[in-house]
Amino acid sequence: MVGLNSDASVKRIKGPERPVNGQDARAAVLGALACVDHVVLFEEDTPLAVIERIRPDVLVKGGDWEVGNIVGADVVKSAGGTVISIPFEDGYSTTGIIERIRRE
Repeated sequence: MVGLNSDASVKRIKGPERPVNGQDARAAVLGALACVDHVVLFEEDTPLAVIERIRPDVLVKGGDWEVGNIVGADVVKSAGGTVISIPFEDGYSTTGIIERIRRE
């Protein structure tokens, strides 16, 4: 399962020009991955409420977050789960793509 920020929450967090791709398109791409069984949209700025409801065995976040700072890490760890921060793949940052387009 993947938790996905709604368009409204992305706008609040990243600004009025975001998201570049709408929530339906982002959810469709994620949902098409073989490793994803379900995509859950959340309106809040963080996925804490979803994490508290679902209590996942594993919580994964991008490499810009240290494990100790990942929202919901304490919930998952206290239930015996694992929290992982995975590295980014260079060249796939939406912010980076926007910056390159603006320079051209």
